[in-house]
This record gives sequence, C-alpha cells and structure tokens, in this order.
Amino acid sequence: MAQVKKFWPILTGTHKYEKTLSTRNHGHGQIIEAPILAYLMETRNGRILYDVGCDYEKINNPTLRKQYYDNEEFPFGPPQMDEEQKLENRLRQLGLQPVDVDTVFIGHLHFDHGGGICDMAHAEVHVHKKEYEAARVPEDGAYFINDFVGDYRWRFQDQEYDLVPGVRAIETPGHTAGHMSMLIELPKGKPILLAGDAADLQENIEQEIAPGLCWHNSEELALESIRKLKAIAAETDARLWPNHDMSFFPACEPFPGFYD
Repeated sequence: MAQVKKFWPILTGTHKYEKTLSTRNHGHGQIIEAPILAYLMETRNGRILYDVGCDYEKINNPTLRKQYYDNEEFPFGPPQMDEEQKLENRLRQLGLQPVDVDTVFIGHLHFDHGGGICDMAHAEVHVHKKEYEAARVPEDGAYFINDFVGDYRWRFQDQEYDLVPGVRAIETPGHTAGHMSMLIELPKGKPILLAGDAADLQENIEQEIAPGLCWHNSEELALESIRKLKAIAAETDARLWPNHDMSFFPACEPFPGFYD
C-alpha cells in the first residue's frame, strides 16, 4: 500500500541560461528562465525531500559568488535565490523545520540539486554510488565538491529501490553518471514521475532531445533514459514532470498547496 499522504513542489530559485544547456544542440542564442525545484513528500513513515536546490551562501555572499560562479562554466551568471526561497524558510511556511525531514534523496549532485544539503545535515542522504563517485572527481564544472564534503549520513545506492511503498527511485543515467528519477504514488489521482534532469523541458520528453550536458557525451544513454521514463509513465498512467520548465511549473499546485 502506498504511504505518501501529501506532495509539495517547492520553488527554491531560478536560473537564466542559454537553452542549449537543457536541449542538446537546440536553442542556440535563446535565453530561458528555469525553475530550481525541490519536492517534499509526507509519508506514513516520515518525510522525504527529493533534491535540495542551491547553497544560498554561494549565491548571496559576494566573495563566495565570485569564487563559484565567476568562471567560464557559468557564462550566464549564478542562479537567483532570495531569502524566502531558502528551504528552511519554505519548510517554515508549512510549520516545519529542517529536522522534520527524515530522508533527503538527491537525484544528482550538481550545484542546483545538491547544494542545499548543508541545511539538511541531520537527515539520511540517499544518492547513487556512481553519482557520488563522479561528483568527487569532479566529472564536470556543475559539481561543487564543497557542497558535499561535510559529515553527512550518506546512504549510497547502486540499483532501483523503494524508499517506502509508493516512492520508487528509478535509474536514469545519461545527464550524469548516477542520475535517478522518482515515481510517486498518491492517495488520489495519477502517480507523478519526477524526471529530474533526465528531462529539463517538455521538449526533451516530447521530441526525445537529450540534455545539453551529458556524462562523457553519452547522448544515447540520456535518450535511453528519456524513453524509459516515457515507458514507465505509460505503464503506470503517471504524469511525467520535467524539472526545469518554466512553462510547465506554473500549472503545478502553487505552494504551499499540495497534492494528495
């Protein structure tokens, strides 16, 4: 029996960049604004947070911003993130504190998905083993090693599994080495399948376009993951959610509203 009681999509910031970063070889010269999201689940066995957004200090502290974002990896500058969008403040709007989150599941460890882990050091942190290994190299400039070298309660995974009944981690490598998506069964209505960065935009899904950044340029692996997600969505009648689509996000239940 599925254990999810409530599900919240949470906007933690935005980022403007050239569209080619989301759609490989498509959108040259076109600047888009992307939401940076986290997703909170309240289950009968505790609370689960999928992704934790950016590290607020690296964006809003001038010295740290210069150190992390003033380089060729970020020609479009840092994300935009205000005080209200910090996870601890979003949780406060729900009458919660960070310690009320039991499990953090990070789909991949890029700065805009794993950076906020510094505010969740108390929780178990689930991530694919291959993802952690790639991030420690690091494989690309979107990993900030400082984000995840603290004393965290890591739970490394190397396969698909259920965090609790009705919340399943899905292996979708390609964008990164150990990227994982998540299938969530709700008490009412259709399941939700979070693509994570396996598919930034609806366009990635509908036209089967790989993300702009692919691990070891493995475009075909990324496309296989998109097709896998589409097949799972068809089999389960799930709603497949892209992760950085500003045209899709406003159609979601506005925070602090939730799905049940």
